[in-house]
Amino acid sequence: MITKETTIEDLVEIKDEAVQYLKNKGIRCILCGEPIWGTIEEAAKEKGFSDEEISEIVIELNNLK
Repeated sequence: MITKETTIEDLVEIKDEAVQYLKNKGIRCILCGEPIWGTIEEAAKEKGFSDEEISEIVIELNNLK
């Protein structure tokens, strides 16, 4: 299960479709080869997402097929 504490690296390994999802949300440039460090929560907070929005992102990531 994906949580807000899941690292970006682990997320991409769990669900590769998460790359496009996060890109669409404006969270980090994962496709450009830039190394990604930190958790989903940290990356989302850097982009100004609220705790409620981060919870919704986690739900949506868990529901990706």
